[in-house]
Amino acid sequence: MSALPETQTTSIATSTPADVFVRDKSLCRELIGKLTFTEMIYFQVLGRRPTPAQTAVVDACLVTLMEHGLTPSALATRLVYSSAEEAMQAAVAAGLLAVGSRFVGTTEGAGALFERVLAAGDDGEAEAQRIVLAHKQEKRALPGFGHPFHKPDDPRTPVLFALAREHGLAGAHMQAALTLSAAVDAAYGKHITLNVTGAIAALLGDAGVPREILRGFSLIARAAGLVGHVHEEQQKPAMRAIWEASERAVPYDGVLPGGDDGAG
Repeated sequence: MSALPETQTTSIATSTPADVFVRDKSLCRELIGKLTFTEMIYFQVLGRRPTPAQTAVVDACLVTLMEHGLTPSALATRLVYSSAEEAMQAAVAAGLLAVGSRFVGTTEGAGALFERVLAAGDDGEAEAQRIVLAHKQEKRALPGFGHPFHKPDDPRTPVLFALAREHGLAGAHMQAALTLSAAVDAAYGKHITLNVTGAIAALLGDAGVPREILRGFSLIARAAGLVGHVHEEQQKPAMRAIWEASERAVPYDGVLPGGDDGAG
């Protein structure tokens, strides 16, 4: 391990009595009212302003990731909020903890696979076949592929791909995704959808977002969606219905005193 420098520094932000500076830009004079929220996200995270095309594509990805119904992250947020109404931040944080390798955060896994295809050189077909075969033999889910509800195709994927093409950002990562998709279909002998997290991994990659930060963009988008679930829970509390539904769906299977079973 290399030795750390004696003094650590940050390149993100600082402040003076008269202003705040982010990435060497004056917040008051150069950023507020000059950058959209999506542009500011890109600028703060990556240290450079996005092009108009990058802004459009990243914005579309954030919009797509924001909401997906009563999935684990939304359920966690609603249940925690109903238990601790004084701490909205705890409820949103609970939901964000559910953004992982199976839901929403699969962009990171898909991005890693696309990078392998790209790094292989040529057209990447041989590497794509190796990736798919390994996952199939080990019976592992392939990040970015398949969907329990959207079949034969995830309707969001072609919309996002069309938008990337419209803005001239259909690049190497999208091609890697399509190459891997073809290998998946060939290996399984049927069409398996390239789902929205796979599409978003490709689009963000072509928009200049590094693979190791892809899940961060998922978190940013989902945080906004979870605030919406908190607000609906305030107006139309669903916690009791969720609680009771879970008890009906997962009954007790032990034996109670007196010989009665838990389902009685």
